[in-house]
Amino acid sequence: MQASAAECEGSRSPLGRLRLLVALDALLVHGSVGKAAEQMGIGAPAMSRLLQQIRATYGDRILVKTARGMVPTPFAETLRMRLRALATETSDLLDVSQPVEPRTPRAQSNKAPIVAAPPLAMQADLSVNGPTPADFAAKLARIGPRAEPRQRLAKFVATIGAGAGRSRPLTVEEADEAFALILAGKADPIQIGAFLVVLHYRGVTAAELAGLVQASRRHIGAPDIGAGAVDLDWPAYLSPKASYEPWFLLAAKLVAQAGYRVLIHGSAANPTEGERMADSARILRMPIAASLGDASDGIAEQGIAYLPLSAMSQQIQALTALYSLFEMRSPLNIATHLLNPLGAAASLLGASRAMYQTGPRDAAALLGWRDLAVLSNKRDVAEATPYRATKLHRLVDGVAETTLLPSQAEPAALQPIGLTSLEYWQSVWEGRVRDARPRQIVIDTAAAALLMLERGAADAFAAKQEKAAALWDGRLG
Repeated sequence: MQASAAECEGSRSPLGRLRLLVALDALLVHGSVGKAAEQMGIGAPAMSRLLQQIRATYGDRILVKTARGMVPTPFAETLRMRLRALATETSDLLDVSQPVEPRTPRAQSNKAPIVAAPPLAMQADLSVNGPTPADFAAKLARIGPRAEPRQRLAKFVATIGAGAGRSRPLTVEEADEAFALILAGKADPIQIGAFLVVLHYRGVTAAELAGLVQASRRHIGAPDIGAGAVDLDWPAYLSPKASYEPWFLLAAKLVAQAGYRVLIHGSAANPTEGERMADSARILRMPIAASLGDASDGIAEQGIAYLPLSAMSQQIQALTALYSLFEMRSPLNIATHLLNPLGAAASLLGASRAMYQTGPRDAAALLGWRDLAVLSNKRDVAEATPYRATKLHRLVDGVAETTLLPSQAEPAALQPIGLTSLEYWQSVWEGRVRDARPRQIVIDTAAAALLMLERGAADAFAAKQEKAAALWDGRLG
């Protein structure tokens, strides 16, 4: 429904624009048009129109509908604390039951005229006894950087997990500090579980993911993005339950043969997963690195290397192993895909669920990365699926865009006899088995990587497919 002319005119007046800020605050607090409308005492259609005006004002979607509800965009998250402070200050000014104390010139010169600890959410119902969200936020704000580490981490756990009306997402800096405490071994095990599970249950934001990545990259000693001895970072954290052949490794080999330096990093909690990746790497004569320096040397010699997570950080490896205690993945399983341990200028990721396809891209943008792509088909690794349309979510020189890769007619699948899946995979690479289906998977995967590396426009994918096909045909020459 379009906003009326009167509403649009009202939104341009100072009072109307203030109303938009109050509405935006309510939307960010509740993550729901209906609940925000109820809070403001208006109907849901009116709140929807206000959301349209807010989007038009900022030129941003503000809230995006996902499987877990309406989720704020990274830009909207940057406004959250200022809006909360403004809403609380406005509420206090209109509360005639409390005297309004004038601010001294000195106070105004030392800090902005807002509450010292922005509340985490809406003011509590006055009929309920106990501390208000403002009181709760003020209590957490008193836990400063010099507090005991476990108390500092407890502050962040409470910030995200204290429940409706008292919680909010963490900023990049807060998520960074929280995870740095965990990686430094200063957290209680219960705190670690609570922190990761609450983030997963509520849904990690781009800012929180960026903070986890920032702390993790600092922990492993990763160089700045673009400053490393590698062109393309290609994470491959395969599930131990996955039974498909690693066709993406063949595509990575082609990209390396084209002259680009490629790092594959992966494996996580299950030893079988790591062994399968290592066995595949050995078949391709791909160096298996024991450290970041070893990976750099391998890439310098052969243009490609495989770096297990355990070689980067035993601690992060152990934290991903908590899957066996949770029976679910944590946000750390997403963050490992963004480790970029050698500081490659470009990254190629895979993600199957809609909520995780743009999150890594948005987190990368918050970190200042320039070139990244997420193939929206498999959660474990970037590998093309030519036989169904696939979205490629990209950062191209820092600008977000989405490319739709069209589907192709699927050839009949061969039924290999007497070969294991890995033997069949090797036979296709060595030309002893000719199968059009995996050949196209490899070509399209390599084409997506080349499109990313060469910053090709969306309509350049067909040309990259031709280049990848030529690389495939000449791979054994």
